[in-house]
Amino acid sequence: MSEIWNFLFYRPILNSLVFLYKTLGSNFGLAIVTLTFAIRAALIPLILPALRSARTLRDIQPEIDGLKKKHKDKKKLQEEQLKLYKKHGVNPAAGCLPYFLQFLVLIALYRVFMHFIQTGMIDDTQVKMNFLWLNLAQPDPYYVLPILAGLVQLVLALKMTPKQVKKSEKDSEDMAVVMQKQMIFMMPLMTVLIGLKLPSGLALYWLTTTFFSIFQQHFLAK
Repeated sequence: MSEIWNFLFYRPILNSLVFLYKTLGSNFGLAIVTLTFAIRAALIPLILPALRSARTLRDIQPEIDGLKKKHKDKKKLQEEQLKLYKKHGVNPAAGCLPYFLQFLVLIALYRVFMHFIQTGMIDDTQVKMNFLWLNLAQPDPYYVLPILAGLVQLVLALKMTPKQVKKSEKDSEDMAVVMQKQMIFMMPLMTVLIGLKLPSGLALYWLTTTFFSIFQQHFLAK
């Protein structure tokens, strides 16, 4: 299993980062940003269908609410919802794979970072970890990057939240709405807290990939 993991994720990311580091004038930060865009571009064929499916799911939410009022029997409700999904070409599980892959990439990138932090070397050459005010092997001492990553995550969360959730005035009556509203702020907060402890190189990756996600959402909306 570890050999498959190394072949599919760890080695390609490690080799790509080494190549970009050498190509971009030994600038590790710029190599991370470039690698992030390359990874997200490679995932576009998987991510765009998932985003379209999620958007369609939000568009048909009033119809789903109508079905919930009409059918009190859960089994019947599920059958009618599946028919509605099929009619509009929606796959509720479509978004799982892209995010799962991004999670695997993040784990692999963390291992790659640990490799560079522990060895500090590329082909017997010392790796330059300085980028702007950062030492990419260490957490941001001024907390700028984690906070910025959290703010960008908040922007993304707001863009992805259905309008009916934002405007709902019956939060106490609908637990799903309450949870969705809480998640708008929970994920950015978690991003900040995690970013405070991780090497700033990973926070830079997360900030860049979130910017890319916002661009995708904007592109899809048009």
